[in-house]
Amino acid sequence: MRTLENWLDEYSQSHQNKVNQAIHRVCVPLIFFSLLGMLWTVSLGTLNLALLVAVVLFPFYIRLGAKAVLIVSPQLIVSFLILYWWQHHQESSQIFFSCLGIFAGAWIGQFIGHKIEGKKPSFFKDLQFLLIGPLWVFKKKPPGNPRGFLSFH
Repeated sequence: MRTLENWLDEYSQSHQNKVNQAIHRVCVPLIFFSLLGMLWTVSLGTLNLALLVAVVLFPFYIRLGAKAVLIVSPQLIVSFLILYWWQHHQESSQIFFSCLGIFAGAWIGQFIGHKIEGKKPSFFKDLQFLLIGPLWVFKKKPPGNPRGFLSFH
């Protein structure tokens, strides 16, 4: 089984260009949020599809370790709090179509970034990389710390 560092290192191989990195640091969180937002609008009684998908996918992050859980958990919590608030102020269809627009725009940005990079997105090789992006956006390489500001070891 691949470690968190293995996943991040392999993901980084197709994200070397600074412009592509900057695009991803904006677009990946937007995709993460907007996908949850679209799923949020699908009611499953007292739950919704976003919560169910999060529960189903969360073991992937648990297997990667505590650091992965500590990175993705705040993203989920903030997204769910925003969506909970939003559902009390707009109709589900408005939330869905707003999130669909964000989702489409962010994916266009991602593909522009990869065009600039000259490499295909990692998920073309393995769909699990779609779950790595939300972790990777928090891995920077500031001067003096080549491993990243969040140490993944």
